[in-house]
Amino acid sequence: MSHASVLEAAGLDPNDLSGGTLSVSTPIDGNEIASLKEHTQDQVAAMIDRAGTAFEAWRQVPAPRRGELVRLIGDELRANKQQLGELVSLECGKILQEGLGEVQEMIDICDFAVGVSRQLYGLTIASERPGHAMRETWHPLGVCGVVTAFNFPVAPWCWNSALALVCGDPVIWKPSEKAPLTALATQVIVDRAVARFGDAPDGLSQVVIGGADLGRMLSASPDVAIVSATGSTRMGNAVGQALAARFGRCILELGGNNGMIVAPSADLEMAIRAIVFSAVGTAGQRCTSLRRLIVHDDVYDELVPRLVAVYAGLPIGDPLADGILVGPLIDGPAHQGMQEALKRAEADGGLVHGGERILAAEHPDAFYVNPAIVEMPSQTEIVREETFAPILYVMRYSDLDGAIAIHNDVPQGLSSCIFSTDVRETEQFLSGVGSDCGIANVNIGPSGAEIGGAFGGEKDTGGGRESGSDAWKGYMRRQTNTVNYSRDLPLAQGITFEI
Repeated sequence: MSHASVLEAAGLDPNDLSGGTLSVSTPIDGNEIASLKEHTQDQVAAMIDRAGTAFEAWRQVPAPRRGELVRLIGDELRANKQQLGELVSLECGKILQEGLGEVQEMIDICDFAVGVSRQLYGLTIASERPGHAMRETWHPLGVCGVVTAFNFPVAPWCWNSALALVCGDPVIWKPSEKAPLTALATQVIVDRAVARFGDAPDGLSQVVIGGADLGRMLSASPDVAIVSATGSTRMGNAVGQALAARFGRCILELGGNNGMIVAPSADLEMAIRAIVFSAVGTAGQRCTSLRRLIVHDDVYDELVPRLVAVYAGLPIGDPLADGILVGPLIDGPAHQGMQEALKRAEADGGLVHGGERILAAEHPDAFYVNPAIVEMPSQTEIVREETFAPILYVMRYSDLDGAIAIHNDVPQGLSSCIFSTDVRETEQFLSGVGSDCGIANVNIGPSGAEIGGAFGGEKDTGGGRESGSDAWKGYMRRQTNTVNYSRDLPLAQGITFEI
């Protein structure tokens, strides 16, 4: 399929895709596919004002009715899953099945959020004073800014927006400069749902196109109550500090340096499948990609050669083509970062398998690589860093306590897993003395989280939670209410105050 046909099928107007200053290229061949007009700071300020006005109206709409809008968004996503999935692949380079899977996550979180719209529950609390009742209620918080990264250009927006909308909050979306087209196409889908809904206020869902300075405007504005940011730890530091300076609320989902422990009792066939998908899917450009493999001495010499052989046969190429499992890196700087990391690992004593650039003759402006396996003598500083590329560092261990210590000795704390059939080992890994990550799995890889659970991690990952469980509370304000239905006025803590 041609690039133009993918853009057209996604509902993008050709007149909006040219004549601007923001160049958008596809990592498939490096060619420019759009040049977008960027918003000015004045335009973004107007968007924030429009969203604030929308909040005044939207917070008064009953939550189940707000859920109806999200249900319609889910319906529109179902009808346009193929087209949006193809655009995800075109713009960020992941294979088509992963692009379609990302859109399915959007559909799933819409279904989840519709249910949440009827379950914004608070607590009934026992009062210590006679004739008094206490309860907890949840109310809409305000305008929600959502900042997303190139590698998952649409799903994280929906994890946040579906919940924010049912909670009563308008959304302003600042997508990555490397993947703005999917945001524009998603807004077309949302606009269809809003038209079907009938009475949604103007400014309920808006998209900001431009650079980091516009994202900083969302973080700095006192009229943006929440900013949810997905991306690098460096970016999260800036967002978090800006929000803290004005006591705004932030939801940060940042870097991951995810590990897998392979125990002596592991099902190696299952482990190999999980390792390969987790480490090379999206060309290693997931926050949940497997980056560190910690293998017991008893199975190391069997497992690692088999992995090297599997890597050697991976089909790599155009992510929109049938049968391809690994697409390109997003751009030249990503390739350069990968090569620099491999050089540092080699200097630390690592044995590198793969990692070379390929298909350069056919696509001189695109960056396809053989995924790399690096056998490391220990967890050196480069292993402790997150390189956003398909590099899998492999290390040995001899006892589980030592493996967990290696696993936790990195700044990031997003996702983790252990492959073992020993219940004592798996339960220790899931316990308070096991993995220190926000996500811990047994006999599945670290990537591919379901929307039903809260998504996010600890340490340099930022501590935020998106998607399932009770993550909806991040988009609302909690209010504790006390009602005195007696004719007396007893004070708390038994205080007596007579006048």
